[in-house]
Amino acid sequence: MLSARSVFQEIVGSDDAFRLFCSIAAGGEAQGGWENGRIAELAPHSMSALAPKIARHGADEDKHGRIFHALLKKRGLDPVEVPADTDYTMLLERRGVGLGHRRLRGGERLTEREIVVYLAHSRVTEQRASGQMNTLVRYLGDQPDIGRAVRMICRDEDNHLAYCHEELLRLAARGHARTIHAVLRESALEEIRVYRDVGLAVMERMGRLLGWPKGRSAALAAGIHGLYAYERAGGWRRSVSLTMPERRNALGGPATPLTAEFA
Repeated sequence: MLSARSVFQEIVGSDDAFRLFCSIAAGGEAQGGWENGRIAELAPHSMSALAPKIARHGADEDKHGRIFHALLKKRGLDPVEVPADTDYTMLLERRGVGLGHRRLRGGERLTEREIVVYLAHSRVTEQRASGQMNTLVRYLGDQPDIGRAVRMICRDEDNHLAYCHEELLRLAARGHARTIHAVLRESALEEIRVYRDVGLAVMERMGRLLGWPKGRSAALAAGIHGLYAYERAGGWRRSVSLTMPERRNALGGPATPLTAEFA
């Protein structure tokens, strides 16, 4: 029977598929860690109070990358190179979502508007990350090693999403509401396209690794296209609303360290 649970369990049960899954996840998290770290370093003096939270965000993402590498190591697997068409973060950058790496590699401080753009982009991508991790917890949370890993990462992603809501609302009150609204909408519409394309690319590779029959691959591809159609028709709006979160100051302290099993 084709279900999300059976697909995830099949991926986890195969060394080749699991290696690709963890390599893609680790690459994206490490990239996010570097980006947030640079943004924290380049934050304008007028936003110095926000820099520690951005740095905490980056430290969390870097930690997540190390967790996925630890999962591979526990199974005696080496990471593989991430295929270009499955690199969610880089594909978003090429579509102009977020701050470009060329800008972040420079030494010039960012402007307030660029920080607003960064946070709006993060609001959209963290909605996706939080949703994905909650899905993984639902289907894999009862498995010994990967279950503990996805629960830990899920808590962090929920914190990241809460932080984006709170900081964007604060910036909107300071006069950035129009920019925030425009960037959120543009980022959300680009993100759903990238997510569709990456999802198709990942499922195509998983199908080859796991020997899926054409009918199964076609059904999964149809599901990805169906999700995109729903999001294009209006589902994207869930990524642009702003609500003060119950979890306030979610990134106000130091990053939670890795436990010994993932260190």
